[in-house]
Amino acid sequence: MGGPWDGLPRDLCTDLRAEQQSLAAEIVREIRSAVPEFSRPLSGPFGAGIQQGVETALAEFTDRVAGLPAPGPRQLRVYRSLGRGELAEGRSLDALQAAFRLGARLAWRRYARVARRRGLAAEQLVTLAEAVFAHIDEVAAASVRGYVDARTDRAGALGRARHRLHELLLAGAEPAELAAAARLADWPLPERVAAVSLDPRPAPSGPPAPAPPSAPAPPFAPPSAPVAPSGALPDQVLASLDVRQPHLLLPEPAVLLGDPRVGAALQGRGAVIGPVVPVGLAAQSLRWARLVRASLPEPPPRPVDCRERYADLLLLTDPALVRLIAERRLAPLAPLTPKQRDRLAATLLAWLQTGRGSAPEVAARLGIHPQTARQRLHRVQQLFGPALTSPDTRLELEVALRATSAGRSAW
Repeated sequence: MGGPWDGLPRDLCTDLRAEQQSLAAEIVREIRSAVPEFSRPLSGPFGAGIQQGVETALAEFTDRVAGLPAPGPRQLRVYRSLGRGELAEGRSLDALQAAFRLGARLAWRRYARVARRRGLAAEQLVTLAEAVFAHIDEVAAASVRGYVDARTDRAGALGRARHRLHELLLAGAEPAELAAAARLADWPLPERVAAVSLDPRPAPSGPPAPAPPSAPAPPFAPPSAPVAPSGALPDQVLASLDVRQPHLLLPEPAVLLGDPRVGAALQGRGAVIGPVVPVGLAAQSLRWARLVRASLPEPPPRPVDCRERYADLLLLTDPALVRLIAERRLAPLAPLTPKQRDRLAATLLAWLQTGRGSAPEVAARLGIHPQTARQRLHRVQQLFGPALTSPDTRLELEVALRATSAGRSAW
């Protein structure tokens, strides 16, 4: 494939090769001096990668001037390894591309001096400049691809580790196994967590709108990296959203529940926030959140916090036992008509919840006349008799009445 190299004298490569060793040393020295991220000593894989990348790029350029083919897989691997090494060293793409730009300027400056000594015409100097910057574009593109590939691999490995950790948390794994999985997932193991049960997100009703055309990339621009969606969750949140029963696991819930991104993610999703529990009981928090969600007649418009519904949650954990309690303790109401049962059940529950309150207190709670409350309380006393003096009976009565009022137990 043709290029600017075709317009240069083939024997120019001999003069350029003579500059290669000193030019490589100059480029490495100036990069270390001018780009702060590269200022540390060139030792180990870090130094070897930089040195090999610069020397390979210079040697390859002179080969192109000599008429040899474009970079093959071996050279591309060198540049991609350089990009991967940059990510491993914790440097940004900005630093990598700054080094490329500096290297291109230094190479052009040195090669221009060689070309003038050779007496190259002005048109050939322009061609040489074009060749230098075309070559550095190819090198930069390969290195950036290596950087982005490494970042993608790291994200994939991290995602798999997070998924595995999520599974272990919900399986109730042993503390040592959880700690090891959390280290692999780069997830500081918290003391307490809360699960959040969500409704599935409805599928979109129509095809997605076409994306607007993108502007051309500037020189030395890296390939586009994935962009986090608007309203993305904080990194600490473990999420399982594309499943039949979506949910989140929130470490240190007292902090994350105040995060606007978490709040936005819960809106419109029928969210029920499970109890805050030790990290080893994450599965229990999710089970309780799902129990409360299943008991609601329709998705709640705002997130429901299970900490405000512990009593209801207790009734939901063993509905068969609650039914047995209701059948036994509410038997005196069974012969009555449904209307009578409902009125007396509401009166008895109000009496229990007001601490065996007076008729006016019960009336205020029910919104009825005190005399009506007095009559109903008298009837309750007739039906239940001395059983109302027992604390255990009163506890079971309140359990039964709360369950029946919520529709969780039949008469």
